[in-house]
Amino acid sequence: MNVVVAMDGSKYGHWALRWVPKLPLVEPPKVLALHVLDRAWLELPFRTKVETQRVEARSARTLKKVTEQLAALKLTGTAREEEGSVAPTILKRAPKHNGLLVVGSQGLGALDRFTLGSVSTKLIQQATCPVLVVKNEAVPVRRIALATDGSPASAKALEFVLTKFQPDRPTGKGRSAPIHVSVIYVTLRRPLAPFDIGTTIPWTQQRRLKVKEESRTLLDQIVQKLIAAGFRAKSVSRVGNPAEQIMEGASKQRADLIVMGAQGLGALDRFFLGSVSTRVVQYANGAVLVVR
Repeated sequence: MNVVVAMDGSKYGHWALRWVPKLPLVEPPKVLALHVLDRAWLELPFRTKVETQRVEARSARTLKKVTEQLAALKLTGTAREEEGSVAPTILKRAPKHNGLLVVGSQGLGALDRFTLGSVSTKLIQQATCPVLVVKNEAVPVRRIALATDGSPASAKALEFVLTKFQPDRPTGKGRSAPIHVSVIYVTLRRPLAPFDIGTTIPWTQQRRLKVKEESRTLLDQIVQKLIAAGFRAKSVSRVGNPAEQIMEGASKQRADLIVMGAQGLGALDRFFLGSVSTRVVQYANGAVLVVR
């Protein structure tokens, strides 16, 4: 699998690279560690020569450290520096479809080159490949929270887990253990009114029961697919704000990684993953993989 990792010299960028060998990828990753230097930004009139030299020196150190880090992690790939606007340059080098883009959630800040925090939002909105946004030091992926709403986008998230991830992880001495996947489905709490009107308007109660039954069927189907592929899996039904419930559910399940689609069915059907994914990326405590 082709993997592009955005590097800016911050701890978040280096965490992003260290996440790559921790992912249970079926296909060994071929990594491009990309460092972008915004030369046009440096050449603005109010930038001092000292500031420019400092940024260029940091850039050189970052490239050297990344090259060493690739070797230490035993990753196949190269480190490269390119000049240009940060997000467009990363998107240009990102895999088009069959690949992965990895980026830290925060960076050094504008004075040093770019803030990965702002870039990551652009990437999940515009990249054509899955984007992994990293927020902490890399950990072995033992537990995954998979958000679903029955939409084509969430189906792609499931397909990514089934086809790109190995169902088990090594535990040492030639042994392995299945990865646990918690499939989270969130139903909006009474979207039609601020109080329960189901007792006075029968069709709202019928609709609620229909949604509940559909969600149960969907969860059962996904869980069975995961189990058949070799994962351990369980269904988790929650009610409330989608983004909050996904994050709370992932935390309760002690998930190392949240996986979700980039778009959904829309609020009237269940919840709109397109906006929810952005909020989860912004506020989740751990790593989030947004699949397109």
